[in-house]
Amino acid sequence: MNDPMIALVTGGNKGIGREIAAQLAALGHTVVIGARSLERGEATAAELRAAGGDVTAVALDVTDTASVVAAAHSIQTRFGHLDALVNNAGISHQPGADFSGQMPRSADVDHIRFVFETNVFGVITVTSAFLPLLRLSSAPRIVNVSSSAGSLASISDFDNTDPIALGYVPSKTALTAVTMMYARDLVHEHILVNAVCPGFVATDLNNHHGVRTPAEGAASAVRMATIEADGPTGTFTDDHGPVAW
Repeated sequence: MNDPMIALVTGGNKGIGREIAAQLAALGHTVVIGARSLERGEATAAELRAAGGDVTAVALDVTDTASVVAAAHSIQTRFGHLDALVNNAGISHQPGADFSGQMPRSADVDHIRFVFETNVFGVITVTSAFLPLLRLSSAPRIVNVSSSAGSLASISDFDNTDPIALGYVPSKTALTAVTMMYARDLVHEHILVNAVCPGFVATDLNNHHGVRTPAEGAASAVRMATIEADGPTGTFTDDHGPVAW
């Protein structure tokens, strides 16, 4: 996909989101960074502009409907449409908590609900708010940053050594399923909707224990955000191809 586009990256001020924004900008696309803190978003946007990118920022808290609606209005006013929505914002646990509250044997339902608010309901809120702008694009696409940690094939493997996390892991299972529901519902509108797995990336989400760089983790999202208008929809992939469900 070579034509310049307008792309929004949620959680784009740091980690994988920042790299998605940077790589899209390096390809010549106009990028809007969505960040809960406008100050942090604008700081990242300024850094990417200094590197030659066309990057701006907008305040966007995916768990706050008013914030999401205001962000959509801002982008509509400035650009008139949106070509690519990258739902990257995500969390692994509630601030100040750890994975112990996500163990099934001692589950803290408020902790789990907090994770789902961002990773699942936030994606639905943002997607619903920006669909009208995507419909104004000649080649709209939505990319949801999911995780193979939520793969049912992985979850059901008793030799799996990944953490048991009743909030984070099922939230990614649900996000991939949500992706497929949107893909099926929007296929006749030619809106491409795909999920990607960035791999185990060193970010704040895992206290930088990951084995991949944010640049490596961003690659799959950038690829799906820039596919041709007749590209695939309803897929779940990583750098190496399809991810097992």
